[in-house]
Amino acid sequence: MSFSTLKNLRQILHQNPEIAGEESVTATKILDFFEKLNPDQIIQNLGGNGLAFIFEGENPGKRSLFRAELDALPIQEIGEPTYKSQTKGKAHLCGHDGHMTIICGLGERLAAQRPENGEVVLLFQPAEETGEGARRILDDPQFQQITPDYAFALHNLPGFPLHQLVTRKGTFAAGSTGLTISLTGKTSHAAHPDAGINPAFAIARLIESLPKLPEQLQGFALVTVIHAEIGSLAFGTSAGKGSLSLTIRAFDQNDLERLISMITEEAKRIASVEKLSCEFSFVESFAVSKNDPKAAKIAEGAIKGLGMEVIEKPEPFRWSEDFGLFSQSCPSYLFGLGSGEDCPQLHEPTYDFPDELIETGVRIFEGIARKVNG
Repeated sequence: MSFSTLKNLRQILHQNPEIAGEESVTATKILDFFEKLNPDQIIQNLGGNGLAFIFEGENPGKRSLFRAELDALPIQEIGEPTYKSQTKGKAHLCGHDGHMTIICGLGERLAAQRPENGEVVLLFQPAEETGEGARRILDDPQFQQITPDYAFALHNLPGFPLHQLVTRKGTFAAGSTGLTISLTGKTSHAAHPDAGINPAFAIARLIESLPKLPEQLQGFALVTVIHAEIGSLAFGTSAGKGSLSLTIRAFDQNDLERLISMITEEAKRIASVEKLSCEFSFVESFAVSKNDPKAAKIAEGAIKGLGMEVIEKPEPFRWSEDFGLFSQSCPSYLFGLGSGEDCPQLHEPTYDFPDELIETGVRIFEGIARKVNG
């Protein structure tokens, strides 16, 4: 299949975005593409709408896994490509349409020349944007059939020169989680606040104290206040309920878990002093994406063999990637592929994946697959 056919596939995927948990039509398009390639095994409904295609070698060997993401974002596209999103309020503004197409291109190469040893698994993961998909994949009993020896993934990176490889030893991207702290006291008349228990004072103290907690850690960590709510707009009422929402992130998984513990303990302490009940709700949890030295040696050896421009980033990225959970469970490697210094940033409503990267991504992934599986 030619590059122009892959480009057409990418643009069809771009026109028909589906957000996390709703990727059934996208999965069907991917399934239709792969059925013509005759993989040795197909696993459907993996962790939801996930798919895995297995290409087997003649000889025993390692099992390598290459992952792409199925989901788009709940954002209205305002760019004007000829293949603009046809679904109102939803668009592929992170490049998952391009990542899927690259894995489809890898599937073509493996179908044309099967691996010599072991197995290559091509995984299409649902719900990456919400941080739920990787956990669902790993928890699905079907995943036991394809537990990998190595896992690999890429992400396109606006702001870096087109086709430039961006690598990093150790942590590639931060782990993060969203946390809402809900506080409940007692509503009263605004003329008699002493008759109630208003959470406003506790929330004010938490807003002041929680962002300072990362100072107690050695490595990079960050607490960002994103939303606060107290009572309702009723001027005769002293609030009895309130909440504070935060995003917590760190470059080290232990630091992230310690910081979460510090935050919840501080919230419980302040709530107790103010005689409030306190509940915690976590959303969009992403593990730290950490590059394993063995997987890095394989991937970077393949990349250098292709004669590509490579830079090593001195600091990890502060954003998070759901691939982090794979990196916590097996030797893994995540790298970046520059999508142009003038390319709009990820999640911006004018972003569009550069089709020129498809061939580059396929070449890199095939190089890695041949390194592991021949």
